[in-house]
Amino acid sequence: MKHLFTLLPIIFFVASCSIIGGPNGYFPEKKYDFLEEEIESDITIPSDLDSPDTENHYPVGDPSNLENVLEVPKPRQIFSSSGDSSVQLRRLGELMWIYIETLPSTSWPISKNYWDTSEYDVIKADPVSGEIDIDFSQSSKIQMRVEHGIKEASTEVFLYKINKISGDIESDPEFVQLEMEKMIDYYADSLSNFTGTSLAAQNLNEMKKAKIFTENGMTVISLDLNFDRAWSSVSKALNAAEIVTNDRDRSNGKFYVSFAEKDERRFRLFGGRSSSDNSQNNEFGKSSQFEITINQENNKSYVRAISKNGNIEESELLLSKINESLS
Repeated sequence: MKHLFTLLPIIFFVASCSIIGGPNGYFPEKKYDFLEEEIESDITIPSDLDSPDTENHYPVGDPSNLENVLEVPKPRQIFSSSGDSSVQLRRLGELMWIYIETLPSTSWPISKNYWDTSEYDVIKADPVSGEIDIDFSQSSKIQMRVEHGIKEASTEVFLYKINKISGDIESDPEFVQLEMEKMIDYYADSLSNFTGTSLAAQNLNEMKKAKIFTENGMTVISLDLNFDRAWSSVSKALNAAEIVTNDRDRSNGKFYVSFAEKDERRFRLFGGRSSSDNSQNNEFGKSSQFEITINQENNKSYVRAISKNGNIEESELLLSKINESLS
């Protein structure tokens, strides 16, 4: 009889759970309700508006073919990520900038505080445009521009010396480099202790210099850069991604590339065979050949990849690898 009284509360509890949360209970689970959802027709865009040029990373497949889908594909990684913050001074010709591996909304308060604590007076600080104007001398002012970088979650900081009367940029690379070298140490010290973000500068996080869109069924990388810097960035990305460049035609904005195993590349460079027989194979075959083009249109550069054997999937994967390595 004691065992019976002990079991009664347990039976009652189990039955109550079924009545309350079971399929036919008062509060049934909702986690499978999405299976009953219907896919509506696409939004009709007025003729005077353009279609969005961004890529849909989570496309909805054909619902009638769901039974044949064995595995849900994960979204393609189009940007690289890194857990280590770094601050670097970069230069391309006379153009210099500070590269920081953090969001602009984090770099903005550090940048503003740098000038607030300096010997100069801040004339204007606009977190929406990312511009800070500093009263430098009677004839010149300094303008700092905080922008989103090419890489995801990165910042690029530019410094210009501007004539107050004409508004023209004064070429003074020695001064700019000296000031930026001071700022690099400040950023490096501040980032190790600063974890905040500026809500007013959140807009800068969306102004990315590298974007992806689809054109005639093929992916294109749009870079908010002039041709010179786009060419340099893609060239560095090819090296970072260990993509073999067979030839290049800068005047026409073309790279001719192929993929090879790491050991095979070593063999070609040093005239010998590596002792390792277990090198990691690349996603592409050794004979895969591609043409990468960079075209500048309306102050932007567009990067496209074409496989010579017409394989669109390989071209997409190659372009994704390039974009992951852009910085």
